[in-house]
Amino acid sequence: MGLIWTIETYLRRTGTTPTRFGRDALGDPRFVRDLKNGREPRVATESRVRAFIATHHQEQL
Repeated sequence: MGLIWTIETYLRRTGTTPTRFGRDALGDPRFVRDLKNGREPRVATESRVRAFIATHHQEQL
């Protein structure tokens, strides 16, 4: 799955705003907007985002 698709799914499930997600996951409130505008994250950044989602998804269960 693509990173933006994974993030969008997480946002819908949790009701989190893109700004809040970027701030909480990476300290970058523009992260999701930048991705939609073509930003290509580094491998380490993508790993951090996926780890954040996995951790917080488990907390939601």
